[in-house]
Amino acid sequence: MTRRLVYIAFGAAVGVLVVQRATKAAKRFTPAGVQSSLADSFSGLTDAVRDFTAELKVAMAEREEELRSVLGLDGSHDVVDYVPPGETGGLEPDVR
Repeated sequence: MTRRLVYIAFGAAVGVLVVQRATKAAKRFTPAGVQSSLADSFSGLTDAVRDFTAELKVAMAEREEELRSVLGLDGSHDVVDYVPPGETGGLEPDVR
């Protein structure tokens, strides 16, 4: 008799869990559940795009600074490399 009660209690517990899981699954496929799922997905997507653009802007600024330095557009080479008109600046004159 106690064996039967154990099996009945076990079956009832499993039945309750199955019904709860089925209810959760059914709620996911309702219009409100689908909307919530899509909203969460798009929220994650917009955060990822926002982070990507922020990192891209930082990388672009670093690269621009590097290029300006290499090309002498940062203002540090203006005084050193400036040769007034008519002077050779220590270079050999072009003799032909």
